Amino acid sequence: MEKIIDIVEAIAHEKNISIENAIDAFKEALTNTAKRLTSKESTFEINIDMDTRDYSVSKIITVVADNDSRLETHHDSFMALTEAYDYDTEIELGDELRTEFILEEYGRTAAANLFRELEYHIQRRIEQDLFEKYRALVDTVMIGTVNRIDADDNTYVEIGELKGILSQRNRIKGEVFKRGDTMKALLRFVTIDPEYGMFLELTRTSPKFLEKLMAKEVPEIEDGIVEIMSTARIPGERAKIALKTDHMNIDAIGAAVGVRGVRINAVSNELNGENIDCIEYSAIPEIFITRSLSPAITQSIKVEEQKAVINITKDQKAKAIGRSGINIRLASMLTKYNIDLNEVEGVTDRTKESKDGKEYAKTTDTTALADLFK
Repeated sequence: MEKIIDIVEAIAHEKNISIENAIDAFKEALTNTAKRLTSKESTFEINIDMDTRDYSVSKIITVVADNDSRLETHHDSFMALTEAYDYDTEIELGDELRTEFILEEYGRTAAANLFRELEYHIQRRIEQDLFEKYRALVDTVMIGTVNRIDADDNTYVEIGELKGILSQRNRIKGEVFKRGDTMKALLRFVTIDPEYGMFLELTRTSPKFLEKLMAKEVPEIEDGIVEIMSTARIPGERAKIALKTDHMNIDAIGAAVGVRGVRINAVSNELNGENIDCIEYSAIPEIFITRSLSPAITQSIKVEEQKAVINITKDQKAKAIGRSGINIRLASMLTKYNIDLNEVEGVTDRTKESKDGKEYAKTTDTTALADLFK
């Protein structure tokens, strides 16, 4: 006759969980079954012998004083000292008596209860393993297939053993998915919902998603040669990313952009055409803030705590603000500074050099340099 431990191990292999987890589930199933057949207050100890492939269940009774109140409320788990003397004259308070509990004596009722309990606890172990597996993947890019889209525009994605949900607020504006599409998204967290069960919440609007896509496209970022210091996004419209490298022979911006923009364009295409500005990071706030407002050219800057006041000429102010304020918002998000623009008199001229065809900016105001080295 096949031993029950062999059956438990077979279930573990079939359900793809560890034997240790399956044995723990079996112990819980035995304990709960024994309590169902006696009382919820009873205490049991389960022993599994892996050599003989067998098990034993012991009921534990603790010896207490004759006037202990638990004798009335939990009489199955406690015994009065004077009564315990009938079993052992040398017994003391706090000692435990163990009696064998034979499940088979309870017939089909015990077998049915044990089967239901084992099935339940095995399923809980499967869910726990899945939960731990995907929780370790939080903040990584997941690839899945669109299964359906509901009336609220939530997109359901098949990812491995679980389903992912990309809600409308986590989707880039203007994106349209249809059933069968392959999608990339960032795993925000794993959750268990009474209606949906266990599922993965996905996002395509998080700045972290942009960072992960950049790392996949740019080997220098993946290898840590180029470091992403800060990221700001207005999903589907524009993003700014601050890059830094300690290697003198590496151009952080050039590595991120790639030859003819091939790397940055690949990321932009994945983000529904989102424009991505790469900015060289500086530990000096004045320089970093000035660069973050590119393509605008500032005159001077004054930083106090988390506020930056920038003097800028009229012809550059519109560029600093950007369409619908997008440029200054992104700069503020990127640098973590509140940015105020102060319009000053003057014009920042632009001239073209015919030698290389590049456009250069010049200004006669040198107060910006003076402020940087105060």
